[in-house]
Amino acid sequence: MLNRIRSRTCAPLLAALLLILLPQLATAEGKFKVVTTFTVLADMARQVAGDAAVVESITKPGAEIHNYQPTPGDILKARDAQLILRNGMSLELWFERFLQRLQGVPAVTLSEGIEPIGIAEGPYSGKPNPHAWMSPDSAMIYIDNIRDALVEHDAANAETYKANAETYKARIQATITPIRERLQTIPENRRWLVSSEGAFSYLARDFGLKELYLWPINADQQGTPQQVRKVIDAVRANQIPAVFSESTISASPAQQVARETGAKYGGVLYVDSLSEPDGPVPTYLDLLRVTSQTIADGLAE
Repeated sequence: MLNRIRSRTCAPLLAALLLILLPQLATAEGKFKVVTTFTVLADMARQVAGDAAVVESITKPGAEIHNYQPTPGDILKARDAQLILRNGMSLELWFERFLQRLQGVPAVTLSEGIEPIGIAEGPYSGKPNPHAWMSPDSAMIYIDNIRDALVEHDAANAETYKANAETYKARIQATITPIRERLQTIPENRRWLVSSEGAFSYLARDFGLKELYLWPINADQQGTPQQVRKVIDAVRANQIPAVFSESTISASPAQQVARETGAKYGGVLYVDSLSEPDGPVPTYLDLLRVTSQTIADGLAE
């Protein structure tokens, strides 16, 4: 009986001890550890870091990032990090309180140096649209900022980071250029990007698309009758050929617009999160490629 009592008492203590030690064991090989606020930034950082650093994301694949609330497990994951990377532009409203719990871990804002596009309407009107990573052009700035942060805080691997960053930028440009050129062949009156969330302002700018959306940002009300009616009227007035929605929210409002206007439902776009490794967008390059190709396919037909 006494042994059973001791086992029950010790088990929770052992579990807690493992939670404390596991992050330290993960980096026992001595690699520099980076933590990012969400999966898109984590993959970008991994491409620049290569084998020289360990990179982890606070949020999981498929997570909605706008209203995310960190867990105690997130604190454990990040507290032995040597660098934290965040997006900025008021995306991670929880970040400052989170950082205070980490006792001096340096943090870098990856959107630094990007000219923000303002949110056009709603309670966040005039504030920066935070989705700048959706711009292939702005991605070059993100990658440079990741490179510079890694070089500053892990100078021993500086040459690796610099070389990886240049290779990664070239891969993005090689992937996106043919899709960008294809979009330019679509008649101008068809070049509209209609989505659920207004998350594609930077991508629309890069690709020369006019933008229309149901709601400005996922932190707002989503899919109200007024929002749906406004977009239905605009799709009809401009004879817009296709409507899209995003992977982390319900497609129902966008599909309703398509049904009531006769526009095609063009499919799912990816923006706020990567998928699991066996999903459609396990990397940031996949996210850009699949989303851009889906838009081009929807508008061309």
